Amino acid sequence: MKLGYVILYVPDVAASVAFYGRAFGLAPRFVHDSGQYAELETGGTALAFAEEGFVGETCPGFRLNRRSEAPAGFEVGLVAEDVATAFARAVAAGALPVAAPVTKPWGQTVAYVRDGDGVLVELCSAVGG
Repeated sequence: MKLGYVILYVPDVAASVAFYGRAFGLAPRFVHDSGQYAELETGGTALAFAEEGFVGETCPGFRLNRRSEAPAGFEVGLVAEDVATAFARAVAAGALPVAAPVTKPWGQTVAYVRDGDGVLVELCSAVGG
């Protein structure tokens, strides 16, 4: 088995895709004509967005991501060549800063922001890199 994609359920797919383009430099790789689903080009595994009404149909009681609430118990991890520059770009594009870049004891640099919908995003250097 392999991880094919991760889907974030959002209120406005187009707005989320535009935000990830501005904040993280990610380009769309597929956008459905309905505007209710899109995927970003992120390498081997796609980061996708779907209109949050879809999950409500199959999973009643689903907790929605909102900036006004604590982030859900997951994060999106994006590997960057220069974490400090990626962090500054994301914040300039409207991401909420959570933790400025720090270098961990194992040598990896990490920072955290929250996206336009409140999802926690880790910006990091490659492990061991």
